Amino acid sequence: MENHFEERYRAGDTPWDHGTPDHNLIDIVREYAIAPCRALDIGCGTGENVLWLAENGFEATGCDISATAVDLARRKAAGGGLTCTFVAADFLQDTITAAPFGFAMDRGCLHSVGGEDARARFAENVAAHLEPDGLWLTMAGNADEPKREVGPPQLTARELTAAVEPRFEILSLRSGCFGSDQPEPPRAWIGLMRRR
Repeated sequence: MENHFEERYRAGDTPWDHGTPDHNLIDIVREYAIAPCRALDIGCGTGENVLWLAENGFEATGCDISATAVDLARRKAAGGGLTCTFVAADFLQDTITAAPFGFAMDRGCLHSVGGEDARARFAENVAAHLEPDGLWLTMAGNADEPKREVGPPQLTARELTAAVEPRFEILSLRSGCFGSDQPEPPRAWIGLMRRR
C-alpha cells in the first residue's frame, strides 16, 4: 500500500477521521454479541475504534501504515488511561505479532488496496491473522453510490465478495453509511465474515 496516508496525517488532511468510533462497529458487536477477545483494527488511524474496543473489554491492537497516526492514537490511549497496543505496519507486508485474533476489522482499508489481486492478498492476510472461525468486519466504499468528487474508493458487491471468498464465509453484507460528521455520509458496504 502506498504511504500517501503518512503525508495526509502529517498535513491534517483526514476527512475520514471524525473523532468517534464508527457506529457500524458498535452495531455489529452488539447485534452479533461478539464477546471480548483479542481484536485487531487494520488501518486504525488515530485509534477511535481501538479505544472503543478496549473500553468494552477487548484486548485491542491497532495497526496503521502511518507512523503519525499511530503516534496520535497512542497519545489518545495514554490520555484516556486505556490499555491497548498500536503498531506502525504495512498490513500487506507485515505480520502483527499479537496474532491470532478472534476479531479483526477494517474501516476503509480493503477498498484502499488497488486491484483484484491486492484485495485477495489483503483478505488472505486477514485470514492468516485470525483464529479458526475468527470474525472480520469490513467497511468499504459502496459503488452503488455515484462517485463523489471527494470520498472513499468504491467497490461493487461482486468485487468485495470476490476478494473475501474462499477464505471467508459471509455472514452479513449490507449497504449502509460510514460513521461520519458529514451531512451526507458516504455509502458503505458493511460486511461481517467468518474465517473458513
